Amino acid sequence: MGKAVKIAATIAAVLLVLAAGGMFWLAGFTATGPRQTLDEARAWQQGRYDTSFYDDLAEPEYTVEGDGGYLLHAQLLRNSEPTDRYVIISHGYTDNRMGSLKYARLYLDLGYNCIIYDLRGHGENEPAPTTYGIREARDLLCVIEDTRERYPRIAQLGIHGESLGAATTVMSLAYGPAIDFAVADCGYASIEAVLRHGYEMAGVPAFLFDLADLGCRMRYGFALKDARPIDALDGSSTPILFIHGADDQFILPENSQHMCERAQGVHAIHLIDGAGHAESALVAPELYREYLEEFLSQL
Repeated sequence: MGKAVKIAATIAAVLLVLAAGGMFWLAGFTATGPRQTLDEARAWQQGRYDTSFYDDLAEPEYTVEGDGGYLLHAQLLRNSEPTDRYVIISHGYTDNRMGSLKYARLYLDLGYNCIIYDLRGHGENEPAPTTYGIREARDLLCVIEDTRERYPRIAQLGIHGESLGAATTVMSLAYGPAIDFAVADCGYASIEAVLRHGYEMAGVPAFLFDLADLGCRMRYGFALKDARPIDALDGSSTPILFIHGADDQFILPENSQHMCERAQGVHAIHLIDGAGHAESALVAPELYREYLEEFLSQL
């Protein structure tokens, strides 16, 4: 009996170690996926539209002290026509500030200066886990505050985000930032629903999300289940526009629809036919600009 108990205990210990290792691996896979370099992201953009305006308008990069003193690399694209309107653009997961250029070109045409920056763990920033909007939202608050101090003559300041950047944009609203409008493109209402859907589409057990969540709590000190941008809309009166690709199979359009239903201030939603994930501004740039202009005219 004693030998059987020892064998059982050994097996249990091995299984426990494997489970713990699996949780830590899932956490790392979920929060620290491959990142693009600035050159890679710029090349991807150049292959789809004219990005030459960047070289003409970009000012020297600078750093902003984000949440907990984490340094964020940022850059101003100053409009060729003098303007006191600004927008801060947040990119998507694995991308960097070069991925924001497809939106910057639209805002520049509409008379805005554009601030693009690397989210934590992306671009030229130091390696760090992605918290799916939890810490990123607090970073964005720091960028907003820095922008108002750095460029004091601001008549209008907005924030615009894509995917992870959209979640960051929406989650920042819970803190009542000093902004005039927000635009969320292909954002998620909760990362839990997105990841569970992804696991299901991949044919793997959905309970892996729970292991990833526990692994993130233990390894990085945050809970995936707390990444719920939709909850940040409660009590927020900030005007917000939701845009989503109608054919997005990664983050389903219903995410933006649910958030729009929850919004309490001026709000609107548009689905772009024929656009997959983060493709709306590429598939229909003129329509996208029209929706932006219509929304901004109400402010």
